[in-house]
Amino acid sequence: MTTRYVALLRAINLGATRRVSMPRLREVLSFRGYGDVRTHLASGNVLLDSDLPEAALSAALTRAIGEEFDLDVPVVVRTAQELGDVLAADPLGELVTDPSRYSVTFFAEPLDPDRVAAAPAYEGAVLALRDRELYLWLPDGFRAGPAAGVRWDRVLGQAGTNRNWNTVRTLVELAA
Repeated sequence: MTTRYVALLRAINLGATRRVSMPRLREVLSFRGYGDVRTHLASGNVLLDSDLPEAALSAALTRAIGEEFDLDVPVVVRTAQELGDVLAADPLGELVTDPSRYSVTFFAEPLDPDRVAAAPAYEGAVLALRDRELYLWLPDGFRAGPAAGVRWDRVLGQAGTNRNWNTVRTLVELAA
């Protein structure tokens, strides 16, 4: 059975290094048999159809990127339905006044609730955990305020990939 997925590539195109061309990535993935491959922005958002289960798809995409671009890029995968559920859950929506400062970090595995609870408090930052997602509201933005520059992967014990709320909303629309 073919499933519509959203693949979120971690830490690409953030500067002069770790460059991945989105047109070339679409070509590579289409050639490898994935259906209806589309990308959104250059930050590593890929929509595609596959009959692979999530973990196998994540590994296959990481392998394809490694072979084509000579980069080790972790890929977090969600079905279109799962991504829609992330948007619908919106546990901090009543606090948010600027969606560009509201984000979701996506993880491959569920986070340890005890580790999230033990995370240091940062003035102004509000976190909410939902299974494999961490919602993060930073009213001062990602580059200012006490929580700017926090290495959440170290705090939480696993690496994830972050998308702002506007991007999450757009990906849900594109995946529908």
